[in-house]
Amino acid sequence: MTPPDAEALAALKDALDPGGWTEDPAEIGPSLTEWRGRWSGATPLMLLPRSTGEVARALRVCAGRRIPVVTQGGGTGLVGGQVPFGEVLLSTRRLRAIRDVSPLDDALTVEAGVTLLEAQQAAAAVDRRFPLGLASEGTATIGGAVSSNAGGTGVVRYGMMRDLVLGLEAVLPDGEVFHGLKRLRKDNTGYDLKQLLIGAEGTLGVVTAATLKLHPVLRSRATAVVGVDGPQAAVELLARAKAETGGGVEAFELMKRIGLELVLKHIPDTREPLDSTPPWCVLIELGAGQPGAAETALEALLAEAFERGLVTDAAIAQNEAQRAAFWKVREEQSAGQKPEGPGWKHDVSVPVSRIADFLEEATAAVLRFEPGARVSAFGHVGDGNIHYDVMRPPEADPAAFMARQPEGSRIVHDIVARYDGSISAEHGLGRLKTDEARRYKSPAEVAAMQAIRAALDPHRIMNPAVLF
Repeated sequence: MTPPDAEALAALKDALDPGGWTEDPAEIGPSLTEWRGRWSGATPLMLLPRSTGEVARALRVCAGRRIPVVTQGGGTGLVGGQVPFGEVLLSTRRLRAIRDVSPLDDALTVEAGVTLLEAQQAAAAVDRRFPLGLASEGTATIGGAVSSNAGGTGVVRYGMMRDLVLGLEAVLPDGEVFHGLKRLRKDNTGYDLKQLLIGAEGTLGVVTAATLKLHPVLRSRATAVVGVDGPQAAVELLARAKAETGGGVEAFELMKRIGLELVLKHIPDTREPLDSTPPWCVLIELGAGQPGAAETALEALLAEAFERGLVTDAAIAQNEAQRAAFWKVREEQSAGQKPEGPGWKHDVSVPVSRIADFLEEATAAVLRFEPGARVSAFGHVGDGNIHYDVMRPPEADPAAFMARQPEGSRIVHDIVARYDGSISAEHGLGRLKTDEARRYKSPAEVAAMQAIRAALDPHRIMNPAVLF
């Protein structure tokens, strides 16, 4: 990427209010490296707009001078889409306002730099709930979650971010503002432009604010970790849970034994959730609108599951501390792997009914290709999203192992494709998977995406290395 010249940078600085930009390497540095350390980039200038108007002025300059821009929220993305490599970096972290809370509309309007946790707290203040939950929710921002169509643990009941957005405000690549902050559930007046921006990974504009869909507060919640013999038992247990609770399953998370062991080994203040050590564990969380209903439903579900032989062991959280401890061993799965060195990471989805088949076939194929590799599979059984991670054999050279990743990941992704799955379930394509996706997207899909992008961003200044 050819960096913008000094004149172009000066024009950008002039477009922003005092404090709206920085060239300080100490301030910029933490924003240039992806969390896993796979990408470290560079930028000549970080823009720090405080308002939608400032974003619009900046993008008008960028459009006029063809200055490439990468937008960044909390920087928690895992596919490198938020890392600049010579482009100007536009951070939304100063877009911090909570603009409106309307409990009667079940709607919350916040700016892009508000974190998921802060959005949850704003909803709770009016006895409502914003249900999107991520391990990084204290850092991940609303703008980033919208742009990447974030998923998380509650998709089984509430859907992806795409299902939780009522309206958007965004600055388009030419600097024009899309004023779409509506609270409506119904609006059949043509193309839904907000849905075009959701999941676009910053390629069609900069999301500056969003109106979010709120839900009733749970009056009871029950959480358990159970042992199962394998993924097929987990899938059958999920079906029973949904049927018996009338859709009250809040989360249904699968963990392979090796992943749990690495969390216990590397993450402080974690403990074995069960008395036994089953090959697979499932974290189940039920929610209900009536006090005590979730607890009763969970006890009945587990009693039936033991009778059917679906569950081999179980522990029900008796208080909030135990619930948090159960969730910690699930949410620290990636962090538990990190000290083991680099690995082949796969964020894939297949139909729920095919999860067990996929895991069996993919693991057999990976071990034929890389004997001794360690496979840690975990994730959201309720929506078919499995984080399928391959760690090097203990004696293998890390560099040599990672050099085999493209071929190894191709094996995994080809199997996913045969099951009518997706090679990116919730993290997006970013720099990591944009080229790989061409293998699995039809020519018609690629052409349509290219045409949309060319219409809105003809000079390809917005996150130019991402998507087609």
